[in-house]
Amino acid sequence: MPATTRLDCEPDFDCPLCPRLVEFRRANRQTQAAWHNAPVRAFGDTRARLLVVGLAPGLRGANRSGRPFTGDAAGDLLYPALLRHELARGSYGARPDDGLELVDCRITNAVRCVPPENKPVAAEINTCREFLRAELASLKELRLILALGTIAHNSVLAALDLKRRDHPFGHAARYDLGAGRELMASYHCSRYNVNTGRLTPEMFNAVFATIRRTLDSR
Repeated sequence: MPATTRLDCEPDFDCPLCPRLVEFRRANRQTQAAWHNAPVRAFGDTRARLLVVGLAPGLRGANRSGRPFTGDAAGDLLYPALLRHELARGSYGARPDDGLELVDCRITNAVRCVPPENKPVAAEINTCREFLRAELASLKELRLILALGTIAHNSVLAALDLKRRDHPFGHAARYDLGAGRELMASYHCSRYNVNTGRLTPEMFNAVFATIRRTLDSR
């Protein structure tokens, strides 16, 4: 199984759709020419049964490395959890060339470009949702979606034309989406959530233990 498969629905390297993000990208290309500084494509095979949806690339993480959750504190929690629960193989070296491969898993973000202060605005979330919507429709083997944080959770719901009031965000919440698909939620594995104790490694690993059991039972 290839480590990464590109979908035609993903944004171009110079995606022009969100003016504020385009301007921020240009500024970063001036100051950090060696960084990726472009929309970050999903990581993993399109035949995966698990899709992990984050918020947006981190400035010094995925925006620098070009791979979701790679090179920042969020990845330091996410990738070891994936390895522990056999959803990845190899070792995580915080680099896109570390040889890490996902197993039955794909990772993407609700917003594909890094936003200033790591805070996308509503218009950017809504615009980028069309890529998420197309990706969800393209993943024919998808059985489980893990949304990291409220924005990712709500964007998945909107992409699937589901109502928030029927699927409220909550850590470890689970919802049957029908057609053999399920949505799970977790607090985002950000440095802030970990440092404040809102999300502990034990809580995060418990979510992935549930995911592992769910996938193994199907």
